[in-house]
Amino acid sequence: MTYNFCTLFDSNYLSRGIALYRSLEKHCKNFHLFIFAFDNRSHKILKQLSLPKATIISLTEFEDEKLLQVKPTRSVAEYCWTSTSSTILYVLENFNVDNCTYVDADIFFYSSPEPIFHELSNKSILITEHRYSPQYNKELKSGKYCVQFVTFRNDEKALKALHWWRDRCIEWCYARYEDGKFGDQLYLDDWTERFQGVHVLQHLGGGLAAWNVQQYEFKKSGEKIFGKEISTGKEFEVIFYHFHYLRFFTDGKVELGRRKLSQQILDIFYKDYIKFLDDISFEINKYDSSFDPNGSVIRTFNWKTPLLYIYRKVLGVYNIFNKSKLLGN
Repeated sequence: MTYNFCTLFDSNYLSRGIALYRSLEKHCKNFHLFIFAFDNRSHKILKQLSLPKATIISLTEFEDEKLLQVKPTRSVAEYCWTSTSSTILYVLENFNVDNCTYVDADIFFYSSPEPIFHELSNKSILITEHRYSPQYNKELKSGKYCVQFVTFRNDEKALKALHWWRDRCIEWCYARYEDGKFGDQLYLDDWTERFQGVHVLQHLGGGLAAWNVQQYEFKKSGEKIFGKEISTGKEFEVIFYHFHYLRFFTDGKVELGRRKLSQQILDIFYKDYIKFLDDISFEINKYDSSFDPNGSVIRTFNWKTPLLYIYRKVLGVYNIFNKSKLLGN
C-alpha cells in the first residue's frame, strides 16, 4: 500500500517542507508526497530538486474559482488554512489514489507512520488531538483536534466530510475566534458525532508538539526516540513531532514558542531539527541565493519588549536563543 501525503508551503517554509519530505523518505518505504507550492520561487526550486517521490503542484494548477474568489479576503496564513481541505480533495480527485493524508510542513517523522494507518484500520477518516498539557489547554479557542495530520480515504464517508469541511472553510476561515470558529480547525470538533467512520488517533507517538511534551519523558536509542507518559508509565515510539511556532530571526536568534521546554526536549528534538534545516537551506541556496529558505524575519522591539522578557523569564517560557550557542557551534 502506498501512503499518500499532501502538504502546502511557500518559499518561507521551503527548508521545513523539504525536511518533511526527507524524513518520510527515510522512514516510510511506500509513500508519495504531493506538494502544493504556494509561490513561484518554491515551485521552481522544488522542480529543480527532482524529488523522486513527490509531485509538485503550482497554484495555477490548483486554485479554482471558489478559492480565487475568497483569496483577497484572507491573509497569507488564513488562505493556507482555507486551502488545506482543498489540497486533499484535489489529490483524491486528480491522482486516482485511495487515500490522502494532509500533513503540516513543519512536521518531522522519526519513525514509520505505518502504526497510525494500522490503527485507522477500515475507518474512513483519521484526526489527531492536540492533547494539551493542562497548563497550556486552549481547546475552547483552538479546538480539541489539530489540523496537522488528517487522513481521508477516497470513499463516500470521507468525501462527505471533506466536501463539508471545504465549503465551511471557503465560507469562513480567519485567524480569530468567532462564533465557535477558529481558522479551519474548530470545524473538526464534532466530527466524531457529525460524520461516520471517524477515528481519533490513540498512538501517543503521533502529534507531539510544544503544547503537550510536558506530559512525557523521552530517551534516544540509536536513531530511535522513545517516550513515556509520566502519569501512566505508558511507553511508545515517537512517530512525528510538530515544530509549530519555530521562528528564525535575521540577527541569528531562534524562537521555539512560549511553552516550557526542558533541556531534554531541546537536545532530543530541536537541536538536530534546526541543524537539519540549516543544512537544507545551504543546499537550496545553491539554486537561489537571493533569500533565506528558513524564512528569517526581523525581530521587532517596542516598549512592551522588556516587560514581556521579564514575564516570560519568570514563567520559564522565554525560548529565544542564539542559534549558534543552542547548537553548540
